Amino acid sequence: MTDEPLLLRRDGDGIAWLTLNRPGARNALSVALMDAAQAAIDAIAKDGSVKVVVIAGSGPGFCAGHDLKEMRANPGRQHYEALFRQCSRLMTSIVRLKKPVIARVHGVAAAAGCQLVATCDLAVAASDARFAVNGINVGLFCSTPMVALSRAVGRKAALEMLLTGDLIGAERARQIGLINRVVPPEQLDDEVMSLARHIAGKLDLAVAIGKEAFYRQAELGLDEAYAYTGAVMTDNLLARETEAGIDAFLAKRPPPWQRPQ
Repeated sequence: MTDEPLLLRRDGDGIAWLTLNRPGARNALSVALMDAAQAAIDAIAKDGSVKVVVIAGSGPGFCAGHDLKEMRANPGRQHYEALFRQCSRLMTSIVRLKKPVIARVHGVAAAAGCQLVATCDLAVAASDARFAVNGINVGLFCSTPMVALSRAVGRKAALEMLLTGDLIGAERARQIGLINRVVPPEQLDDEVMSLARHIAGKLDLAVAIGKEAFYRQAELGLDEAYAYTGAVMTDNLLARETEAGIDAFLAKRPPPWQRPQ
């Protein structure tokens, strides 16, 4: 047991860093850790000072997935169903959060840890990071991680990971679309911070509108998607901040929300 909090939060420059803090358990998603993460996401949703969220892991790896020891200590349908409801709520809260979420990945992201990476809007990984949905290796198909994974990468790449349970390297993860960028380990924090600050400098209203629209249109048919996004862009154009941004562009001056360099 330790008095260390299960989730660490630090804020600066409009960026909230959330660090999974169970290094001895490879940041496995226990019930308590998911509770802490859910509370943090819920708080950030109401925090106007936060523009971007970064999710990281302490210790040797990002996240090993669900806590199998905890699961086996509480066998039974009722516990398992509650566990997966809790995890699903956390993942959908990240998707529905009207602020971009970036995964900062080092070491291994496995099973529900890989699900967390796939759920985040963007992901930056160290070159020695590895990824797997490896439940199949213990006889447990990663069905809930599959939801996020199959929405982040192509079907054949997702199924290969799900059916083999094999670890893939960071460059392969980038090739299939699971992550955005791969950098040397010593450059990981700087790369994540640079990306987060770049996005934090955009108009938060437009970012919030765009993130929500991105995920909603992806679930619609072609005609419905264009009808929906046309209405979204109309609303966006009518926003006072957007009108000011367009006027600034036409006048060749910085938008009013841009911070001085």
